[in-house]
Amino acid sequence: MQLKKLFEMQKALDSHIEEKHQLQNEALFDRKVLALLVEIGELANETRCFKFWSVKPSSEKAVILEEFVDGIHFILSLGIECGFDNIEINLTRKQSTSDVTEQFLTVYETIGLFQKSREFDDYLKVFEAYLQLASLLGFDEKEMEQAYFLKNEVNYQRQQNNY
Repeated sequence: MQLKKLFEMQKALDSHIEEKHQLQNEALFDRKVLALLVEIGELANETRCFKFWSVKPSSEKAVILEEFVDGIHFILSLGIECGFDNIEINLTRKQSTSDVTEQFLTVYETIGLFQKSREFDDYLKVFEAYLQLASLLGFDEKEMEQAYFLKNEVNYQRQQNNY
């Protein structure tokens, strides 16, 4: 993944939002963590992986991918908050031995650890766990990047329309 480019795009979007809403002097880390957790919940809801009581199928792949990249936006934004966008990041894409439900729980757990520590190693664990989830959901790097680029544009349009 072109992390440098994604970080640059996210930094520009974050700056735009912070200026528009006069948030330049606000501490946004915890709000971004909560936003990430909510977005991951929305993603889980679209996959329906935990809904053992229901026979309704998961949403279409495109819908799930769009929800997935919402999480990428906030993971990048948290990295920027901590100054990790200036560090060379080498993400290892290991195949998960978990099922989708277990991987969602792992992602939540790593976010909780990172929220408390704000350490680079814990940030990497969040990103890697999220990429493992992507793999389980059937997404490759190219799909994720393209979806991120599209959603980034949508997010700018939403700001222009006072979303």
